[in-house]
Amino acid sequence: MEHIININLPGGYVSAGDLYEILLIAENVGAKHIRFGNRQQLYFSIQDRDLETLEMEMLRMGVSYEVDTDEYPNIISSYVCDTIFSNESWLKEGVYRDIFDLFNYQPRLKINLVDQQQTFVPFFSGNLNFISSEVSNYWHFYIRFPKTNQFYHWPSLIYSDDIALLAKITEDVIFNQKEHFFDQKVNELFFYKTVSSKVPTSFNHRSEPLKVPDFYLPYYEGFNKYGSNKYWLGVYRRNELFPLEFLKDVCNLCIKTRNGQIYTTPWKSVIVKGIEQTDRIAWGAILDRYRLNVRHAANELNWQIEDLSEEGLSLKQQLVREFEEADLRTYRLSFAIKTQPKTGLLGSVVIKKQSPGVFAIQHTRDFNPNSKSLIAYKNELSANDLAPALTELCEHYYSTSAKDTTQLSSNENKKDGKETINHRMVYQCKNCLSIYDERYGDELNGITAGTHFENLENYTCPVCESAKEEFAIIEAVI
Repeated sequence: MEHIININLPGGYVSAGDLYEILLIAENVGAKHIRFGNRQQLYFSIQDRDLETLEMEMLRMGVSYEVDTDEYPNIISSYVCDTIFSNESWLKEGVYRDIFDLFNYQPRLKINLVDQQQTFVPFFSGNLNFISSEVSNYWHFYIRFPKTNQFYHWPSLIYSDDIALLAKITEDVIFNQKEHFFDQKVNELFFYKTVSSKVPTSFNHRSEPLKVPDFYLPYYEGFNKYGSNKYWLGVYRRNELFPLEFLKDVCNLCIKTRNGQIYTTPWKSVIVKGIEQTDRIAWGAILDRYRLNVRHAANELNWQIEDLSEEGLSLKQQLVREFEEADLRTYRLSFAIKTQPKTGLLGSVVIKKQSPGVFAIQHTRDFNPNSKSLIAYKNELSANDLAPALTELCEHYYSTSAKDTTQLSSNENKKDGKETINHRMVYQCKNCLSIYDERYGDELNGITAGTHFENLENYTCPVCESAKEEFAIIEAVI
């Protein structure tokens, strides 16, 4: 019998020495390959006969792990982006490390710590999402209640030193009162009062709305220069399997060149920073030794699938081949394949399994994967129907983007030196934040473009099936 071993790498980084010790343990129990997960964790497989040996080795090294479970999700962060994908922010290495050090417990909820200046690491895929604000050392706090799509924006900013404590109190409240805060619609005022009554710190900085940046997925493979004379190396594996011996050589070279850390990414790849020009030959030699390609096509790198999902991986590989044959442009888009319900994956376009061999396509209204508003596009598609439908959706995205750009350019009227901004009203589901826009209608529910919301009868949200009464009118900027 095969078992999956899960080891968390908090913050998505690990010292070369610690990773080498983990790899030795994996090798001693018969593992040949290592996988990395969407939450920047590490996986490997072993046989039933090796479990006892693993337990002794892990105990000797003091390494925490799980067998065939994911009770304690990894804390993910955008630390990997520092200096290579994000340079403008106050959020630097020291701040990340100080916050990680304050977590003296293993979280049971998914926690994200991300810089709002980057789009490489997802903003809202956690249950407790801390997103840097414009104010130095203060964070937005978004709670996604477990087993729901309901988000709550904490009304004040959170100081860096209070993150771990607030996360622990929030988690305890949710798990101790599941009847109020778990797998159901939550009374947000009651939640706020319950949590804030247990927090010894007062929050004085009122939180302004978060400005989610336009999505751009940086190319995260190959040798890349940054700063004045440093390089970073990104390695992606098409089959998600990293040879154990390759990673051991990476660790050894990091130690030899005094390059202390290795980073994992939500895209199941690894990154090494701080490579000197004089060491590039040595790093290239490792890639040669294991015949590892870099510089894969961008439309292959912009996918997220569930961890350890052979079904999702197979479908991704099929669609990537079809995209390549069609020479399909996917720039500024990302794709997610969900074969299980309520999987938190980053994607501006989401392919969701409805039943065996049958899929639906959803996308965010603005095609920004960090948006919390999903709308349905097409339903009841076979695997063979997906590529044509996705091609059509990509064409829709680029044609809409071109129209919006033209309209924005032609409407740039200015008064007193200030740009005039146009607005319109849309209807937003209070539970999952999906939007009904009368300009588009709702194709999945058979509602044509131009249909007024007031004229809809027995309408339900296409994402969470909430009733029409659960929609609120909001103002959208165009």
